[in-house]
Amino acid sequence: MATRTVQVRVEGRVQGVGFRAFVEAHALQLDLVGWVRNRRDGSVEAVLQGAEDSVEEMLELCRKGPPAASVSGLELIGEGVGAFQGFDVRPTV
Repeated sequence: MATRTVQVRVEGRVQGVGFRAFVEAHALQLDLVGWVRNRRDGSVEAVLQGAEDSVEEMLELCRKGPPAASVSGLELIGEGVGAFQGFDVRPTV
């Protein structure tokens, strides 16, 4: 099974709506590792690593977000490799 690593930025009404907790919960369910954090520009950034199909499913979930969110865009910042253990919610940058 191939492993995929992506870094994404999600824009719209994605802060103050439980978006990071939503990403963390679904990432854990999908057996993904990486991290998620708010950005001062109002977006949410995440690195997701795991099986290709699980990463793709997580990207689809991020395009929708939790019920209170209103996602206007999801930008793929990069793809690559990394070594992550677990899934973290990181401080805002």
